[in-house]
Amino acid sequence: MAGRYASALFALAQEQNAVDQVAADLQSFERLVAESADLARLVRSPAFTAEEQTRALGAVLAKAGIGGLAANFLKLVASKRRLFAIGDMIRDFATLVDVSRGVKRAEITAAEALSDAHLETLKEALREASGGKSVELTVKVDPSIIGGLVVRLGSRMVDGSLRTKLNSIRTRMKEVG
Repeated sequence: MAGRYASALFALAQEQNAVDQVAADLQSFERLVAESADLARLVRSPAFTAEEQTRALGAVLAKAGIGGLAANFLKLVASKRRLFAIGDMIRDFATLVDVSRGVKRAEITAAEALSDAHLETLKEALREASGGKSVELTVKVDPSIIGGLVVRLGSRMVDGSLRTKLNSIRTRMKEVG
């Protein structure tokens, strides 16, 4: 269901030359939901009627400065009682935007913040691994991996973290002893 809504919105946004604006507005809305427990409850809870969700959403969107096609889409989704799936719709829309631009997304998890030089080297290596497509990096810092990197590019994942290597050694030691 989310894919159909996202595809329809993407086609309409392309037709109106508003893909960038709609993508930015949807990202803003997603951030608002992540930052506000009350808004997240409004989006996910079946206790609210479609009319209550649409009315509340209209006020939130107006205050946040989200208008046009994205606002109309969000209100339509609320009126159809599908607001609970808006996160998936936004993700699917972003995927369609990336595909249309020839962009791949990669998620990097490191034990500590990476320097700009390291990020650029990683970006270049991932660009080559993805067949020359442009790569957008999202970097997360997770000290629990101890060292190394965990890299996700599309459906591929390479776990070069020290934590994983130590766990592997521990498992082998248990098998021997």
